[in-house]
Amino acid sequence: EKINAVYRIMLALYFIHHSNSIHRDLHPGNILYLQSQNYWYISDFGFCGPVDKPLKSIYGNLPYIAPEVIVGKEYTFASDIYSFGILMWEISSGQIPFKNYEHNYYLAMNIVNGMRPKIPPGIPQEYIKLMKQCWDADPLKRPNIVTLGKEIE
Repeated sequence: EKINAVYRIMLALYFIHHSNSIHRDLHPGNILYLQSQNYWYISDFGFCGPVDKPLKSIYGNLPYIAPEVIVGKEYTFASDIYSFGILMWEISSGQIPFKNYEHNYYLAMNIVNGMRPKIPPGIPQEYIKLMKQCWDADPLKRPNIVTLGKEIE
């Protein structure tokens, strides 16, 4: 069930990226589940836009913001993939990332310096590997949406 949710959310992100757009605010508050269709949707496209129209301001929920964006770089497809990796963690753990931390400068700097949510026991190694690739500090090491889809399938 959790893998299905991850897969369906990935498909929704695929359609955004396939249309050459970046969501820029991917977090659980922007994920909708339609029970009657057993389908997951991404919502809130307020910051979503074309790749060639960059936003330099930081928007969103701090634990889901990619480290490079925190330090002032532009949002990219890889920034959305980072957010997706944190979503994978939340779905698999059933917890809120960094819930015991204030969402402030110190948390932001810890994220920039490599802090990620602690992975609880019982999560399959293949899932952990993919999740860690998604939240890699180096955006160039994160999978693109097509690779991500193939790995999840």
